[in-house]
This record gives sequence, structure tokens and C-alpha cells, in this order.
Amino acid sequence: MSIKQTASTVADKFMHGKGIFTFLRSSVSSQIASWTDMGICFIFYAWVLRSLDPSSPMRTFLATAIGLVAGGIVNCIVNYKFTFQSDNCPVKAVAVKYILIWGGSFILNLGGTTLLEQTLQRIDFIMNSHWIKPDGVFAFARLSVSLIVSLAWNFLMQKNFVYRRTRFDSFAIRLVDFITFKKQRTHSTND
Repeated sequence: MSIKQTASTVADKFMHGKGIFTFLRSSVSSQIASWTDMGICFIFYAWVLRSLDPSSPMRTFLATAIGLVAGGIVNCIVNYKFTFQSDNCPVKAVAVKYILIWGGSFILNLGGTTLLEQTLQRIDFIMNSHWIKPDGVFAFARLSVSLIVSLAWNFLMQKNFVYRRTRFDSFAIRLVDFITFKKQRTHSTND
């Protein structure tokens, strides 16, 4: 087998393989979403919300919330087409399930980041050192909590619930139709 054929086989496994390859694709998707989330979060924390007191939880809360929304939207789109290749799952069902799981992730990230950052700011050793700044404490809290939530919650719930057909799908589709005032009808697999 030539190097070109080997590279093609590896690329095909990465793009379409199951098991560890799904996890690797999820890691790529997670990185794309995380960079979006973190970039927007840090921009808001450092510049847009600069007028808020760094010791105020509101600055941390708002910056984290805005970044999470942006990252969540990017993650859902990339996961649907690339990571889990869920073309056989109804878009409406995926959207409802993603919002449910993303809501849990949002609460865990938001609460965890704010709690950890505020706790670390109350430790005199950390705040009195000349080499650790409030922005660094925030960055450490945000990155630590994000990593834990990503592995322990997001990947497992997305793999086993969001991007799979479930009995919940028909309810989710009816919910979307109700919210958007669509007439009830028989749904095809592409709804």
C-alpha cells in the first residue's frame, strides 16, 4: 500500500469511522466551538465589559454567557454535519435535544466558572501575588471548567442522545411545530 493510499484510508477513517474516530471528530468540533466561545468571552471580559468592576460577578457572568451562546451555535452546526454525521436525524429533533443539553452545559459552565473564579479571588495568597492578575484567575477558571464540562457532559450527551434517533424525537418535532404554529401533519424523516 502506497503512502497516498494509506493517507487516504486514514482520512476516510477519520471522516467516517466510528468509536475513537467519532471522539476525535468531536474533539475537533469542540476546539472550533471552544475557540469561538473563549475568543468572544475574553473580548467581552477584557474590552467590552471593562467598565464593570473585575471583582463583580456580573462581568464574569455576562462575558461567559455571551461566549457560551456563540460557541454553542457553532458546536451544534459542526457536530450535525461533521462529528456525528446525523443526516438521518430530524433537524427539529436535534435542535430541541441540543438546546436541552446545551442548557445544562450553559448552567454548568456559567455557574462553575463564576463560582471557581470568585472562590479563587477570595484566596489571599493568589490575589496578593504579583504574578497572578484577576484576568489570569478568570482565564484559569473558565478554561478549567470548560474542559471538565466538555468531556463529562457535552460529548457523552451529544453522542448518546442529541445526534441519535430517540423516542423523544417525535415529541421534539411536535414541540417545534407547536412553537412555530405549523399545522400538525405526518412527519417525514427529514423534518
